[in-house]
Amino acid sequence: MSSAYMEWAKTRSRARFTLATSGLGPYPLAELSVKIEDLEINGPSNYGYEPLLKAIAGHAGVPVECVVVTTGASMANHLAMAVSISSGDEVLMEHPAYELLLRTAQYLGADVKRFARIPDEGCRVDPGQIERAMTPRTRLIVLTNLHNPSSALTDESTLRRVAEIARSVKARVLVGEVYLESVFEMTTRSAFHLGEEFITGNSLTKVYGLSGLRCGWALAAPDIARKMWLLNDLFGVIPAERLSAIAFSNLDRIRARSRAFLDANRAACNRFVATRDDLEALPLEFGTVGFPRLKSSSVDALCRLLREKYETTVVPGSFFEMPEHFRVGLGGEPQMTAEGLERLAAALDQLRTKA
Repeated sequence: MSSAYMEWAKTRSRARFTLATSGLGPYPLAELSVKIEDLEINGPSNYGYEPLLKAIAGHAGVPVECVVVTTGASMANHLAMAVSISSGDEVLMEHPAYELLLRTAQYLGADVKRFARIPDEGCRVDPGQIERAMTPRTRLIVLTNLHNPSSALTDESTLRRVAEIARSVKARVLVGEVYLESVFEMTTRSAFHLGEEFITGNSLTKVYGLSGLRCGWALAAPDIARKMWLLNDLFGVIPAERLSAIAFSNLDRIRARSRAFLDANRAACNRFVATRDDLEALPLEFGTVGFPRLKSSSVDALCRLLREKYETTVVPGSFFEMPEHFRVGLGGEPQMTAEGLERLAAALDQLRTKA
């Protein structure tokens, strides 16, 4: 089994004006003040490079024994699922969902059932929907916070209720938190703090523009964390551990850059959507992406026109099982993002003229 979205993202998402990436533009390595000795690739790193483990634990406010360092958040999610379910177990997953989460559960042999996050209702998590969809066979509930693709924020009271529902059938809850820190000073603590049912996944990629480090992590109870470390022996080692530890020591400065980009780009996107009667979307408060619905015409036709004539890309909503929507990435340099939105407007106008 493979991921159609990941193949598309790696081969067709790039353009002169890229609105298809969900994370921040690359943070320059030179600005980390790295010395040559920091690039040493040898040294003790059995189950985690100690300075990096301590940096993540301090950042998340958790004991070191609850941290599992992984190759990106996708591997964190994979390991979390793999230690939580067996083939044939039932997994209850949000809809729409990030395709890689869905494909990972299917790859592991799960019987995947869904609960809806309805765009007209702000894609909020409705615990009642989860409770109605759950059965005694449910072993894992999967959601993202901020939600991918809508950037909807789920508050702690809702997550606590999800934990209660999971507890009733002895299930766990996996929360992908890779976008959560883009809420900045309003960022809530990781769901890991809310109960032993929770496993969370995060990385330095999406909010901080450090995708090249491939530094991800999971937070889990110590016994689950140990199972994840041992399972990860089958997959490999973590690259760039020393650079990742240095990145954590510079995180305030990196975050300031991210916030400047996202504040400007979200405001531009909200202004853009407000002028379009052919798009439907709630104003963005948080996050690195938007997920508008195209009221008329075809999203596939829009994506083709954007690429072929306007040198611009967005993500087709079909990758999130919502073909009338498309995802707009807001992590790029603001001038590029503004130009990309202008080109998106021109493409929409052209489609409307043809209709």
